[in-house]
Amino acid sequence: MSPIRSTSPVCIANLSPRERTKRLVAGAIPFVIALVVLAVLAGTRADRWWRLMLLPLFWGAAVGFFQWRDAT
Repeated sequence: MSPIRSTSPVCIANLSPRERTKRLVAGAIPFVIALVVLAVLAGTRADRWWRLMLLPLFWGAAVGFFQWRDAT
């Protein structure tokens, strides 16, 4: 009997360092914008439902960050 070996695939990044930087910036900009808008909404005591419009900004920031981190 042969020993059991792991046959997990090797992760190879498919983005160049320049593209990874673009993804990081594309994630950081919406995140900063969303934080500023959130601070304004919280400071003016706007209705909670107005904060829902920040979901696409935070979502886009998360996508950009995770693509940068995973290099995909």
